[in-house]
Amino acid sequence: QVHLVESGGGLVQPGGSLRLSCAASGIVFDIYTMAWYRQAPGKQREWVARITGSGTTSYGDSVKGRFTISRDNAKNTVYLQMNSLKPDDTAVYYCSTPSLGDWGQGTQVTVSS
Repeated sequence: QVHLVESGGGLVQPGGSLRLSCAASGIVFDIYTMAWYRQAPGKQREWVARITGSGTTSYGDSVKGRFTISRDNAKNTVYLQMNSLKPDDTAVYYCSTPSLGDWGQGTQVTVSS
């Protein structure tokens, strides 16, 4: 059974940074693409970034140039480094295995002064 646990969310001022982590278990981690999504209040879930098992990355237009996704296959963990945060980045951030359809419980990110 796949288990994904996100951490690292919190309250940050505009322009600040946060790093989210997602620890995975129950899968052969290094062969799967991992992704981050987010959902703001009253909005649909939005794709943020993905990284393949070999490390190829892609980003949504709203975060390109500000967010960086990475992974440590030895630790079964995927990260999301978020810089230059804006109030519009406020959302619950979820980790996912797109090909398996698994989701974590989410971690809240609030960008506010």
